[in-house]
Amino acid sequence: MSISKLLIVDDDTEMRQMMASFLQNSGFIVYQGASLAELNQHLNETKIDLLLLDVMLEYESGIDICQKVRTEHNLPIIMVSALSSDHDRMTGYSAGADDYIAKPFNKQLLLARVNAVLRRVQRSSSLQYRRDTATYQFAGWTYASQTGEVFNPNGVLVALSQRELRLLQVLLANPHIALSREEITDAMEKNDETKRTVGHVGKALDVLIGRIRHKIEAEPKNPKLILTVRNVGYKLGASVNKVDNV
Repeated sequence: MSISKLLIVDDDTEMRQMMASFLQNSGFIVYQGASLAELNQHLNETKIDLLLLDVMLEYESGIDICQKVRTEHNLPIIMVSALSSDHDRMTGYSAGADDYIAKPFNKQLLLARVNAVLRRVQRSSSLQYRRDTATYQFAGWTYASQTGEVFNPNGVLVALSQRELRLLQVLLANPHIALSREEITDAMEKNDETKRTVGHVGKALDVLIGRIRHKIEAEPKNPKLILTVRNVGYKLGASVNKVDNV
């Protein structure tokens, strides 16, 4: 299973580093920032699983940032604040926060809240996957999630195995984002209702990548769609247009 990546945005260096150290020791990969600019930099460079956002930054409003992130990213957010009144909490929830923790807090409570939000998001993602009836278009290709059919740019049906389809679904959900082998494998397992594994991380996934490249790449040895990212894993090198079917 992949390790969840957290981003802490707080201009209080001591508080931020305390949270980061504790959460790292609890098994997470933790990134830090103190401003909207640093937050955006991390989101552009890394697939973040959860954002811990301070309400009152020195020059920026955490509430405004929460609203902005919520409109641009499908990312769970926990607001962290010294403001603890019911009104302040409701303001955070109204801005799109998934949870709200008041300072000072027990570190074990913080860990419990983080784990609870991640579990809730993972369950929701799995259910959404099973309900998905959208059509995805990428580089002239079409994937119809309702039927599990894949068509090349000439409209010809290309047969993919169930494992190849699950791999494609993970990549389509994260276009232009470099994903580690662990992240890809974990996502494929979560989206598999029978919970069968795709094999050992690494070699088995590389073999699967090779097979799907031979089916969807014009030049499998010089891929343009499924790209290898050195020292990371793979990414989809094409933009995706999702058309919701009604």
